[in-house]
Amino acid sequence: MRRTEALKIITRVLKQPVPDVPVADLIAGHPVAAFDPAATDRPKPWGMQVDVLALKIAAELPLAEDSEQSPLARAEDAKRRRDLGAELDILMGAGAALTSAPWYPARPGDLVHVHYEAGGLSDAFGETYRITAGADGFLSMQLLCHTLPDDTEHADGMVGCFAVEDDPDPLSDLWFEAGPHRLTIIRDGRPVHIGGAR
Repeated sequence: MRRTEALKIITRVLKQPVPDVPVADLIAGHPVAAFDPAATDRPKPWGMQVDVLALKIAAELPLAEDSEQSPLARAEDAKRRRDLGAELDILMGAGAALTSAPWYPARPGDLVHVHYEAGGLSDAFGETYRITAGADGFLSMQLLCHTLPDDTEHADGMVGCFAVEDDPDPLSDLWFEAGPHRLTIIRDGRPVHIGGAR
């Protein structure tokens, strides 16, 4: 399970732990001693916003798919932990991995396929982009096709978001946001990058 999905589930359960009760925006905690009628020194209650508590819980979860997160998602996790060094290392390392790849930079004619795992209410699907020559020596990346069913709600907002025009590095956003593990890059009919477990 991805951390973002875990955060959504945790938040939903904390906001409404029991069906058919009003949704809560604040968690109020009372230590057990507060309910002891014989206690003379009762600890003070505490309160915390549900969203903040959910974020703290999700940030501490040792999710097995951390290694399968995109560089941007891993950097966001480090940012939530307030680990600036790790955040910078992740982003710099991902940039170096892209620019040092033997097939880099992209060329006109390259095909880039990105695979999205099933998550929430969405089934797994993929989309394929074509790299073309742009203006002034730049490159464009155009959506060629996708496997999302046509009757999918909000399909327009789910595909084609990485298409760019006249960009010096059209793969950059896709590499950082989707992650290299989700990408397959084809050049001259042969795969030059195959995503998967690192």
